[in-house]
Amino acid sequence: MDKAPQGDEQSVGQGGRRGDGPERVYAVCPHDCPSTCALLVERLGPRRIGRVHGDPGHPYTAGVVCAKVARYAERLHHPDRLTKPLLRRGKKGAGPDAFVEISWDEALQRTAEAFREAARKDGSEAVWPYYFAGTMGHVQRDGINRLRHAMRYSRQHTTICTTLAEAGWTAAVGAKAGVDAREAAESDLIVVWGGNPVSTQVNFMTHVSRARKNRGARLVVIDPYRSPTAERADLHLAPKPGTDGALAAAVIHVLLREGLADRAFLASHSDWDKGLEAHFATTSPDWASGITGLSVAEIEEFAQLYGSTARSYIRVGYGMSRSRNGAGSVHAVACLPTVTGAWRHRGGGALWGNGAIYHLDKTLIEGLDVIDPDTRLLDQSRIGPVLNNDPQDIGKGPPVTAMLIQNINPVSVCPDTRAVLQGFSRDDLFVCVHEQFMTETAAMADIVLPATMSFEHDDYYTASGHTFLQVSRAILEPPGECRSNHEVVCALAKRLGAKHPGFEMTAFEIIQETFAASGHGHADSAWREHGFDCAEAFDRMHFIEGFAHRDRKFHFYPGWPPPLSPLPGFSDVIDGSDDTHPFRLVAAPARSFLNSSFTETPSSRKRETAPTILIHPKALGRLGAGEGARLAVGNRRGTIVVPAKAFDGVQEDVVVVESIWPNAAFEGGLGINTLISADAGFPSGGAVFHDTAVWIRTA
Repeated sequence: MDKAPQGDEQSVGQGGRRGDGPERVYAVCPHDCPSTCALLVERLGPRRIGRVHGDPGHPYTAGVVCAKVARYAERLHHPDRLTKPLLRRGKKGAGPDAFVEISWDEALQRTAEAFREAARKDGSEAVWPYYFAGTMGHVQRDGINRLRHAMRYSRQHTTICTTLAEAGWTAAVGAKAGVDAREAAESDLIVVWGGNPVSTQVNFMTHVSRARKNRGARLVVIDPYRSPTAERADLHLAPKPGTDGALAAAVIHVLLREGLADRAFLASHSDWDKGLEAHFATTSPDWASGITGLSVAEIEEFAQLYGSTARSYIRVGYGMSRSRNGAGSVHAVACLPTVTGAWRHRGGGALWGNGAIYHLDKTLIEGLDVIDPDTRLLDQSRIGPVLNNDPQDIGKGPPVTAMLIQNINPVSVCPDTRAVLQGFSRDDLFVCVHEQFMTETAAMADIVLPATMSFEHDDYYTASGHTFLQVSRAILEPPGECRSNHEVVCALAKRLGAKHPGFEMTAFEIIQETFAASGHGHADSAWREHGFDCAEAFDRMHFIEGFAHRDRKFHFYPGWPPPLSPLPGFSDVIDGSDDTHPFRLVAAPARSFLNSSFTETPSSRKRETAPTILIHPKALGRLGAGEGARLAVGNRRGTIVVPAKAFDGVQEDVVVVESIWPNAAFEGGLGINTLISADAGFPSGGAVFHDTAVWIRTA
């Protein structure tokens, strides 16, 4: 297995630093966050750490990390961490008492035999390896695909996070690329649209603060509720969930009406035509007010501010994309800097993500050279319908009867919890979960394998929120019998007879070869230098040379089929409120959790206290309820019970539950995703976590 590098004084000095107090060594935060922070970790011994600090020498991290990662020792050294392979002998979902310890050899052999039996009985597509971003390291996260492709197991349409946002952004600019986030420090107006970086990407706020201090920049936040970021804003607009596209279209209407559009840039850099002119003539603030619930004055104020500020920077978040029309909303927002020509200016333009700048060849990691495109593709976000054999999902292929799960906790995080639980409860489904804790998914497994954490294995990391390619080496020995994802995938491959060079290599050898194939030089240098900056020239990152489409134009016409609108704006395909379901629900991230990670750490649980529903005081009064009242919240998918918290930072028909708390934290054992539909967003899938109509009554 991959061991911590046995560095001398010199190598420690290059990977981190020595000084007063504990030794500090360089590492990278592995969690599902755009910041991908460069870290300095206090190493107290071969198996113990102290505080975790942001690397002050990293231009984006700038010495800052979130509170939950600063206290990472809580998670790494948690007494409930899994350290031995387990076999379930008791009832599914019963927890640790249902399992007995077994050897690694027995655990791997049982898993391999279950996969072979599933393939023998129903064909290789009966096996579905399932993963996501519990670690963002490419080798440990994506290596499961190499096993999938080598064995012709069912493929995964990875839709739970970025699919809708990426569809909208790339339809506009042509690639997952945009203006370097560090340039926000040089902006005069920063618009955080559909994001809450104070809670979910704190490093970006460092650059916002610099702009406000040094340039007097204004901060605008557009979010359906008064989030911690919105509380710091000069202007907060709170549209109804799913209506961001209407707001963006109304802003463009004002820009055109007031002569604030850059006509020369539109003519030279976009597909602008008379049809668009006519379209935006109809998207007035009055029209948008009726859809968004914002006042005409609010829309006009923001449009005038945006149009009159050359150095305007939009940080596009994920929140608005998690709707049936989310791709359309992201596309509409991406149109704004093209209308004003803000791309021309330093500190101007927009960013959703910068993944395209790394130019990585991941053939070795993912086994792309052995992929069979004819194997079926199953939608990750629709795991409930898939495991319940919905013909729409499994097609003409066999039921899924065997799974390997890494880096994700679907029982807690996936839509339509009842369907997910029903699927995992099947007697004919074998599940092996490779995990760090006994999660609600691990409790449903047949075999549970103990997993390393990022400080205990090698990997490399890219970021969507900055431009650095980083390598992190193991700095600790793993506790007990924990093994890395890479080790587990390779061990199963050996028992299954899967052939690929990547199965015979260490994680660091794969990193080295991937860097070489991608033109990135030596991985060891990236580790010693705390990352390579892959930022490209100003003209390229600002699309002055042209956008990433074949015609080099920005595309106002996204080219989507119905039911999405063929023009930028609002597509009325959302789960809208009605007489039966008068409230719209947003399942926003809690500040102290990251998806379902950190829900086990004492400080995070203490800060979040318990699940609550944020509801406007007037709406609470109409229900005849008060602060702390137990509210039943439901729709056709189910009902949850959650205490009320009066909150005037939402429209009266919008409610927010900050999560993801485990299901067990809710009264009745069903959590927020019970109410979330597994419907696929348009045009090509994606989870719709913020697109839910509900009824509410006192419990």
